[in-house]
Amino acid sequence: MDAYICAIEYYLPQDILTNNDLVVEYPEWTVDKIEEKTGIHSRRICDEKECASDLALKAAEKLFETGICSPSDIDYLLFCTQSPDHFLPTSACLLQDRLNIPKASGALDFNLGCSGFIYGLGLAKGLIETDQAKNILLLTADTYSKYINKGDKSVRTLFGDAATATLLKRKETGNQAKPIIGPFVYGTDGGGGKNLIVPAGGARECLSKDSSIAEKDTDGNIRSRNNLYMNGAEIFTFTLKSVPKAVQDILSVSNKTIDDIDLFVFHQANKFMLEHLRKKIKVPKEKFFLSFSEYGNTVSSTIPIALKDAQLQGALKQDDLVMLVGFGVGYSWGATLVRWE
Repeated sequence: MDAYICAIEYYLPQDILTNNDLVVEYPEWTVDKIEEKTGIHSRRICDEKECASDLALKAAEKLFETGICSPSDIDYLLFCTQSPDHFLPTSACLLQDRLNIPKASGALDFNLGCSGFIYGLGLAKGLIETDQAKNILLLTADTYSKYINKGDKSVRTLFGDAATATLLKRKETGNQAKPIIGPFVYGTDGGGGKNLIVPAGGARECLSKDSSIAEKDTDGNIRSRNNLYMNGAEIFTFTLKSVPKAVQDILSVSNKTIDDIDLFVFHQANKFMLEHLRKKIKVPKEKFFLSFSEYGNTVSSTIPIALKDAQLQGALKQDDLVMLVGFGVGYSWGATLVRWE
């Protein structure tokens, strides 16, 4: 048996933050400057009372409404988020109850950012192919906007909130030599953890009066230790070093070349970074799918959103071989191949 992606749906919050909105707050910037640098025109922002699990719930309900499956069919729920409702209990357990998924199902959270969808596919494949599950609901959702200080241009222009729901099922393939999903390559460098972080709020540094004091950095960005911090230069350096190697590694272990891949879907970080990667890896522009201008960087949801959009736009067709590459906070990265079913 083999695991395959049966369906993907995504949900976007209602509130829209456009570049026109941002230049009102940052008069030293222009709409064209933001779009030229990031490739982002607008991003969706959850409301004050909306949590990542609420977005994930709506993405899952959207998937069930298609009729592809029902909650009673699901026997394992995986939830990738860095914005859990609580330290405990596990948000996946709460989603099991809210979605009316059977109590005999497994459910777990895993805390990863931009590589999360790749890791989720690896977990789902392992569960299905060891006969621990038959129908897996893989949810991704992040609400980074809750961590962002409105005075921090370095991250506020980039990130948006979103959720996705992916249904993975098993397929009898006999002695088929080529997997539908896989192989995988992974990478981790926790030494870079300090370069994309919310310093306060966990057990290492609890929220306090001191941690909430906002200060201005040398670039004019305002944030406290309760807010998201990103060292853009270090993240860029890490990406240019790790991603091309991951691409070469996945090609090597699968005995493929760039020409064998029909479509490349990378984590949709920003225009500047993705264009540098495309040129460095020498991927033809027509094979390099982009889908983030109206969403922003939605962290763990960028790759499944792009896959759904590619399918809707006709850029992804039956039996296409797709390379997926996720990379970012952690540092964490991963890559895999998917034969589109």
